[in-house]
Amino acid sequence: MSEEHTFPSQSGKERLIKAIQIKYLLLGLSLSVLIIFSFFFGAFADRVFVLKPLDFLTGKRQLTLNPGPNQNLTGNSSLSIDVATVAEKASESVVTVSVKKQQRVLDPVTSGIFGFALGMPTGEIKEVQQDIGTGFVVSQDGLIVTNKHVVEDSEAQFLVIDKNDKEYQVVNIYRDPVNDLAIIKIEAANLAPLALGNSDKIRVGESVIAIGTALGEFRHTVTTGVISGLGRGVQAVGGQGGTIESLDNVIQTDAAINPGNSGGPLLNSNGQVIGVNAAISANAENIGFAIPINIVATSIDNFNQTGQFDRAFFGVKYQMISQQAALVNEVPEGAYILEVVVDSSAESIGLQPGDILTKFDGEDIKADANLAQMINQRKIGQEVKIEYWSNGEKKEAQIRLQGGK
Repeated sequence: MSEEHTFPSQSGKERLIKAIQIKYLLLGLSLSVLIIFSFFFGAFADRVFVLKPLDFLTGKRQLTLNPGPNQNLTGNSSLSIDVATVAEKASESVVTVSVKKQQRVLDPVTSGIFGFALGMPTGEIKEVQQDIGTGFVVSQDGLIVTNKHVVEDSEAQFLVIDKNDKEYQVVNIYRDPVNDLAIIKIEAANLAPLALGNSDKIRVGESVIAIGTALGEFRHTVTTGVISGLGRGVQAVGGQGGTIESLDNVIQTDAAINPGNSGGPLLNSNGQVIGVNAAISANAENIGFAIPINIVATSIDNFNQTGQFDRAFFGVKYQMISQQAALVNEVPEGAYILEVVVDSSAESIGLQPGDILTKFDGEDIKADANLAQMINQRKIGQEVKIEYWSNGEKKEAQIRLQGGK
């Protein structure tokens, strides 16, 4: 039997070719529509929802900055730190503190064959105004936070100057007897207070921004850096009077802080105040210190309730002993007493320099604890139990906290 082969006709071949062409045309159109849709949808999602569909589908991930625990971000895992925006907004609430004082004038006197001009005191006294520090607004009705050492001269006249160079007379000053803090009052309304953050939640390495009147000359100077350390203890020398302040549990930063920055805000990337710039290291560069804002918040709450810094006072100057130092020296971890204030609560129970406080009202005193804050949280007249180590013996005592000195 012979095999019979059937071939498509000429018209059948043309129909087959057209079907194949149509198939590939439709496939091409589908791919084009998909590409165009992906492009516009991806751009829209990136702009509106901060989503990147193509990166997600291809497994790509964008490196983002992990936000700090006190940064309130909703539905956004990435953080863009716009220093210029933060600084511009915060600067509306940052002020320069200026002092007016009487100063003897130097009269240029020409003498000698070479005609050198020598400055000689003439006896004439003029009023001189000088920028000496920084502050920031904490209430709409004119309360401003700064450092106590900035306004420690009780005989001087102080002014506050805002970003627009408008001057305000300081009508009252409330100085904190315990911390290097002060609240100054000006006659003003509808001011823009800075938002306060939570200094208990900050971490080493977080970005920070400092604003202040650098060197008492350059107003609203903005510097940036990171939190370099926490829980530091330093001795700070005051500006006008030169008094020494012991600052405990302060924030260390490498953001440039200069004389004149004192009292200015240390901000996180959300523009919240996490510290009050207070001191710099005289022995190194890029080492500045700020008082944690939670201590300031406690002072402000206390002030709002009483109208003054009326707080409990224990009466010791101390230095923290770390666990490692305690093990090496075979002493307990705690607060090593350097000095006991006369007529204080501490003196009333016989505490002496060289004693080591180990517990305060049931709380362990360790290197990462803040004894000053423990005291600040108590009220005047409150009785607390303390435990301390003296001459190799563990001792206990009940004391009644006195008012601030």
